Amino acid sequence: MNKLIISPLGRCMLLSVALTTMLAGCSSDKGNTSTNDTKSGVVNAIDAQRAQGGNLTYALASSPDTLDPVASGYAVSHRVLRNIFDSLVFQKEDGTFQPWLATSWTVSHDGKSYTFKLRQDVKFHDGTPFNAEAVKANFDHLGKTSGLGQARPLLGPLESAEVVDEFTIKVNLSKKFEPFLSGLSSAFFGISSPKALGQPGEQLGKNPVGSGPFKFVKWEENSEIVLERSPSYNSAPPIAENQGASYLDKLTFKIVPEEATRIGSVQSGQILAAETVPPQNIAAFKSQAKFKIQQAITNGTPFSLYLNTHNEPWNDRRARQAIQLTIDPEIIVNTLYLGTYSRAWSALTPGLLGYNESLENKIKPDLIKANSLLDELGWKKNSNGIREKDGKKLTLNYLEPSASREKRKDIAVIVQQQLKEIGVAVELNMTTNASELLKKREFDIAGISQVKADPDILANLFRSDRLHAQGGNNYSGLNDPNIDKLLDEGAVESDPKRRKDIYRQIQQYLSDQAIMFPIYVYPYTVVQSSSVQGLKFDLLGYPLFYDVSISP
Repeated sequence: MNKLIISPLGRCMLLSVALTTMLAGCSSDKGNTSTNDTKSGVVNAIDAQRAQGGNLTYALASSPDTLDPVASGYAVSHRVLRNIFDSLVFQKEDGTFQPWLATSWTVSHDGKSYTFKLRQDVKFHDGTPFNAEAVKANFDHLGKTSGLGQARPLLGPLESAEVVDEFTIKVNLSKKFEPFLSGLSSAFFGISSPKALGQPGEQLGKNPVGSGPFKFVKWEENSEIVLERSPSYNSAPPIAENQGASYLDKLTFKIVPEEATRIGSVQSGQILAAETVPPQNIAAFKSQAKFKIQQAITNGTPFSLYLNTHNEPWNDRRARQAIQLTIDPEIIVNTLYLGTYSRAWSALTPGLLGYNESLENKIKPDLIKANSLLDELGWKKNSNGIREKDGKKLTLNYLEPSASREKRKDIAVIVQQQLKEIGVAVELNMTTNASELLKKREFDIAGISQVKADPDILANLFRSDRLHAQGGNNYSGLNDPNIDKLLDEGAVESDPKRRKDIYRQIQQYLSDQAIMFPIYVYPYTVVQSSSVQGLKFDLLGYPLFYDVSISP
């Protein structure tokens, strides 16, 4: 026996006020005919007021690694992928799920099998029909993909997919996995054309084919990614006011890493919108009527510093605590972000189920205790103020994989200065090619943030079998059977109260053991010309362009 599931994780999500506000006014359940009739009239009225056509230029702060959804590990890729690919289900701002490419689904009583009924009126941009065979091809492709892709951990214990009939597919898990639908809703498992999946990996990543509102046109390395309107688009997600083809003719993502250039291009009108607005520019834009600032909290993990617990002396809790008691996120946030970012206190962002608010204001700088801990471990200061032991300097190798993002390079410099006060020499390694260093864990501390709409994101970061070399992101190398057990329990627990308690325990442990140090909660910030209308954000805090139009 199977039971019909409408929103299996809806009761398990808490969302931030800021994100809820930005996503207010979403559509009602598709099953209500009278509601749909009313909505249709509203949509027609909106359509009549919207300007058709135009090219929206949107500046990205970095470049995607690939446009093969299941192979990508970068958040910036998600922002592009969402426009090319639709997903099977859609996760609303209240955490519930609604149909998208799947019209309905059932879940077996043991929670290990999901059976999806699919839309019968959708085609991919290359003309290939969307059906169960196409969906199976995507699951099979995921099984053959290795590397840094986010899709695999998002879908948990995925085992197989089988075609039931032309428009029905059954997906099997090796064990129950509560966040499964959340993973399916991500653009990292956007559904590709099975014909396109036949391309070699590198070609596929440069020539994506989906069924979304925009078709891929070209990708010029380090310059731009150009998409064009899909005129026959008919599968918009529930959040979209516009249920037909895009208002825009083209959507061009300009890749502009330099802050000054990115912001200057918006100010001059060369670009209509840009992401990652520096704090010092936010107030100036807000004071000018020809620009608008929008922000959405990015849910998942805050930007945090992860210690490599395999390296000496960081394998000793006392050494880690010394670092924890010296780094001052309050100074970092106030100095660099001028009150536009919030300080982080825990391994999860406040918008997620199980966020442990009891950790707020718990850890405060204490240089006397930090110095005492290092003294206790036998590390003594030399004449230059740097600690030594057995002729070896106390050095911490700081790896920053995304130095150009959100002033992260400046964070590293401040941390370097702060740790010098207790005699720790910090060597900075700013690189855009950190993959191998992370995989081999050739660092002592690394700055990382990740995005997911479920607290299960902690499993990918801290479960013992999720070392980076094994396809996960356990950068700290944590190996604790008790934490593994809690993470496994959290992945299968359906009761929101029990899930909340599990993840609160994990966050408490990470703080007590000084495994990682939360720095800031990232508000995804966009500046746009006032002529740009209809920009929304999804549950993850990423921009949606379905309803965007450009007024004259």
